[in-house]
Amino acid sequence: MSAPDLETSELTLTGRITSASNATFLGTIGDLEVVYKPVAGESPLWDFPHGTLAGREVASYLVSEVFGWDIVPRTWLRDGPLGEGMVQLWQEQDPVHSAVNLVATDQVPTTGWKQVLEGQDEDGRMVALIHEDTPALRRMAVFDVVVNNADRKGDHILAMTGGHRHGVDHGLTFHSDHKLRTVLWGWLGEPLTAEELEGIDRVSEELHGGLGQDLANLLNTGEIASIARRCAQLRLARRFPGPSGDMPALPWPLF
Repeated sequence: MSAPDLETSELTLTGRITSASNATFLGTIGDLEVVYKPVAGESPLWDFPHGTLAGREVASYLVSEVFGWDIVPRTWLRDGPLGEGMVQLWQEQDPVHSAVNLVATDQVPTTGWKQVLEGQDEDGRMVALIHEDTPALRRMAVFDVVVNNADRKGDHILAMTGGHRHGVDHGLTFHSDHKLRTVLWGWLGEPLTAEELEGIDRVSEELHGGLGQDLANLLNTGEIASIARRCAQLRLARRFPGPSGDMPALPWPLF
């Protein structure tokens, strides 16, 4: 039996993710499980043009592919039961492991993890927000800076069996203004690795080639220019940036 055509084969809805702020559905294309977010189900936002979130998710996938780090699962635009929308291959994450966690402040691991902040939970106990200190998660943090991710929550990081980490929910990306909101602040000020710098260079170069041509169908010229600017700033600093501007540094909720 041949594999289904992901662009034209029937997309069948099987459920809905009710916790999502925009209409988000589970579905199948043949035997493949997918996530489907119709443009018609996007909630209006004050700072992002209405009806553009699905395209931003696809743009994030295209940038991820140029980085070469397999951060964003395959994502594309197509028609569906509720009109055109973003479709993404479903990823079954490891049910045991989590890349981001809240732990009691006296239980923060001494190695293998980075602490982002500490505060009180709803019961008044002191807790710390921590994330893994791994190459896979570092690469995701670099990716988030380049795409200007305004919503990197802990639950938007999928811990896969074997140590790989996927990032999902990239509708709030590519704004021309600084919008970076993320739980991945643990490497603030640390030098970028040669691999990370090479990935940034690939994106910067491809903005003048095929990537730039593809993004022109999804983003406006100012947003594409801002990608190049962020790549240049990272390349010059050669370090993970810190929070800046008036935007909150962390998304809310954190997960």
